Amino acid sequence: MAEGWGAGAPALASIAALWLALAIDHWLGEPPARWHPVVWIGCYLGWAGRRIAPPAVADATRDLSRFAAGSVAWCAGAVLVMVVAWCLTAAFARNLPAWAGALLTGLALKPLLSWRMLRDEVAAVEGELSHSLDTGRMQLARLVSRDVSALSASEVRESAIESLSENLNDSLVAPVFWFVLFGLPGAAVYRFANTADAMWGYRGEREGRRWEWAGKWAARADDVLSWLPARLTALLLLCCSLFSGVRPGMCEVGSEAQKTPSPNSGWPMAAMALLLGVRLAKPGVYVLNLAGRPPVASDTLRAVALGNRVVALSALCATLALGSMATWGSR
Repeated sequence: MAEGWGAGAPALASIAALWLALAIDHWLGEPPARWHPVVWIGCYLGWAGRRIAPPAVADATRDLSRFAAGSVAWCAGAVLVMVVAWCLTAAFARNLPAWAGALLTGLALKPLLSWRMLRDEVAAVEGELSHSLDTGRMQLARLVSRDVSALSASEVRESAIESLSENLNDSLVAPVFWFVLFGLPGAAVYRFANTADAMWGYRGEREGRRWEWAGKWAARADDVLSWLPARLTALLLLCCSLFSGVRPGMCEVGSEAQKTPSPNSGWPMAAMALLLGVRLAKPGVYVLNLAGRPPVASDTLRAVALGNRVVALSALCATLALGSMATWGSR
């Protein structure tokens, strides 16, 4: 995509593609399922998962053969995704003018970013709670895998805010981070890894199959790829609240994040809990910001607003990083 934009064209085209992808997400949301790359990834993972994970009645002891099968299936899928994304990038760069390559890259990148759907689903939980607790629980069940049948209204809000915070990283900050570093292949491999973790990365039983060993590689791969972006998401949340009067530091966020079993998801959740001044908990697993109050309706809306600011700040930071690459490329 060098034609017409000079030596820094690849970076400038990436900037244009990123803003186009975010604009499409803001105005149009998700493409139809039949055209959605993440849906295709899910189909592959579902097909492979049925072959590598044993039935739930199987022995739960250490099973290295299942671990090996899961590792090979994950690597095969990741390589396929990376190669397809790389071929698209190469085709755009070699055969199209810069503006057309940027346009098509933006269209290909959009399904790998999913802020609008997340924001709308979380806001819908609050909307349904205004009608009844049961409908709020039903809406929440679209976002989380835990049992929601006995949750109170405040616990429904806690779960919704947790989901928004965690997936703010998974659906936006992390894929943008890897896009800046490695272009479309980087964002595509990350979304493959994150989807694999969501479908395979369970310690016990899910959908009649046992994932303790079959999904271990997927869980660890996502931990590695999400490690830095998760902390960056927490930092962006803090930066978006510099003038709010509530100023927790990264050390305080990290101390709270360590209370969760995940090495990554606790960071954005802890940052959100401290900024909102609310308690976020998963019963029997963790409590973040224990001294906080139970969340109310306005807190869900505040969480969505903070997420919107993080999206904008992420795009600006990515633009600066890519712009620096363009500057170096022109020298």
